[in-house]
Amino acid sequence: MKTRVRAEWHRLREVVMHRPGIEMFFGLLEPYSFLYERAFSMDDAVHEHRELEYLLNEEGVRVRRLKRIAIELAKGENTLLEQSRRLALGIVRFEGPKAERERAQSAFEKNIETMDPETVFNILVLKPKLVLEKRRGTRVIFPRVTLDVPLANLFFMRDQQAVTDMGVVVGRMAKPQRRMETVVTATILELMGAEIVHSIRSPGTFEGGDFLPADTFAMVGQGDRTNSAGVKQVLENGLDFDEVAVVHQPAHPLIPGNQRDPMINMHLDTYVNIAGEGIAVGCEPLLKRARVEVYRKNAAGRYTLRRSSENLHEYLKKKKFVIVPITTLEQMCYASNFLCVRDRRIIAIETDIVAEKVMRNLGAQASGNPGRYGALWEQAKQDRRRLTETGQFFPRKKEFQDLGIETVPITLQEITGGYGGAHCMTATIDRAE
Repeated sequence: MKTRVRAEWHRLREVVMHRPGIEMFFGLLEPYSFLYERAFSMDDAVHEHRELEYLLNEEGVRVRRLKRIAIELAKGENTLLEQSRRLALGIVRFEGPKAERERAQSAFEKNIETMDPETVFNILVLKPKLVLEKRRGTRVIFPRVTLDVPLANLFFMRDQQAVTDMGVVVGRMAKPQRRMETVVTATILELMGAEIVHSIRSPGTFEGGDFLPADTFAMVGQGDRTNSAGVKQVLENGLDFDEVAVVHQPAHPLIPGNQRDPMINMHLDTYVNIAGEGIAVGCEPLLKRARVEVYRKNAAGRYTLRRSSENLHEYLKKKKFVIVPITTLEQMCYASNFLCVRDRRIIAIETDIVAEKVMRNLGAQASGNPGRYGALWEQAKQDRRRLTETGQFFPRKKEFQDLGIETVPITLQEITGGYGGAHCMTATIDRAE
């Protein structure tokens, strides 16, 4: 199985996606703790996810669904089912009176051998615990089920790994809420035949949204989600590009320095992306504040630091990239989180539709904390007026017409409430060079 990617604009041939299930419901009960941007309609979000899958199929991209892969592999591959059952045994816990707890634990250990692959997959995603409360009477036991941080973000399949020019680098999520995801995805990808070249180890963290390949060079974001130890491991074990630009996550210029909000531009692909060979799309205020360290391979095949004085805007210009600018509001509406399916053809979010949801959420934040979000709110209102008047809401950009960029628009106004767009929801497995 080929798992190599050299450039974001090479023809997309295969992705893995995870259609949201009941785990998303639990995330919506407390969006903030589950790292969502805002509450949203689960029914509409799942429909939008299906629409993205449909569009990819129409573009000739093979879409493989994570749960379906797991079930199919488990039916024909005992190793996956055995590994999954062992994980399930370590996840499910029983509490309560000693006799009842021991009876239930013993029964579960026996019954796990009869559980089908889908049931075991659901255990891994939901992470249940049972508290047994015994009352008077025969078999009057109240099994109170709680879930230990279900994997409500699993549908953001970009983040658990990155496919580089060497193979798959398995990430280690920065937020403990998401750390179990890589255990699930890495096991399935490896049994699919993907070549795992490195798995990030503690204290390193690395997430796939912080990786953008560009043929002769690659960009790796460093910040809230990918730390310096994670970047070091990626450079030492995961890449073979001639040059790597380590891009430091910028603080948003419209948020006071002592109150920065890294969620607004949490990953590199939330404020910059590549739409075609030599074409970048990005929010210029963030590009100009993002410091870049440039590493090049030496004769021994190791990356060494060459310079670190420029920002990302300057770096891309030196690489002869045309930069299509997006406004602050468009950036917050996931404009740069598009998915390039081939050179100069992208699946892009209709940001004017998403803007209503984003503005409502930002307005509430500004009302509750004007010192932190007031300036951002004012800029977003100005951007909306100007974009509405000119009819230039992303992806309807004059620059795209001039550059010959084709756009496949998609409405993702609900599912983006989870904090991501089309790029975040797809794990690229293969691109044709």
